[in-house]
Amino acid sequence: MTTPHGSHWLQPAFDDPVLDAQVSFRAALGALAEPGLPRAMDRAHALGELAPATYGLCLAFLDSDTPLWLAPRFDTPLIRANLAFHCGCPIVAEREIALFALLDETELADLSDFDNGSERYPDQSCTLLIQLHDLRAGSALRWRGPGIKDVRSVNLPLPATFWRQREMRSAFPRGLDCFFAAAGEVIGLPRSTRVLLETEEAA
Repeated sequence: MTTPHGSHWLQPAFDDPVLDAQVSFRAALGALAEPGLPRAMDRAHALGELAPATYGLCLAFLDSDTPLWLAPRFDTPLIRANLAFHCGCPIVAEREIALFALLDETELADLSDFDNGSERYPDQSCTLLIQLHDLRAGSALRWRGPGIKDVRSVNLPLPATFWRQREMRSAFPRGLDCFFAAAGEVIGLPRSTRVLLETEEAA
């Protein structure tokens, strides 16, 4: 799908572009610094199938140097046009070259093609922006690691296959950083976080 050039697709991203962009960026960084703790991410408007929190993450992170892969649900003329205008990010068809990926719940069974970095350049891995219908509707998982005191219980509604895929792509410092968004909230999951299911480590 090609990016449309008509201005009729364009919509406002923020009410206050400078302030809202700063607030959204700080919220995203805070979510990654305190994994599993929901953060408000409600400054952006909804954009088609993108919830305010998901669009806020895009506006916070994407620019002309961040190739983006889109799940089919989000690969629409409206979303492409606004991401091109407000973020300037190139949209790529190959998962392997994406620095960010915009996913929904149907795209979590196979993460194998997303770059998880290298030993020399672990920071060049892909970051997953995952839109969910809710951030509290799943089974409780225990998260441990930097930014968490002892343990944090998190109830993301994610399939077991996602955690198996994440484990397969994790070899710290290599790995995939993730953000989960729903409505006006976001939760961060850095590669350094261990996710435990009952007594068994799941990631």
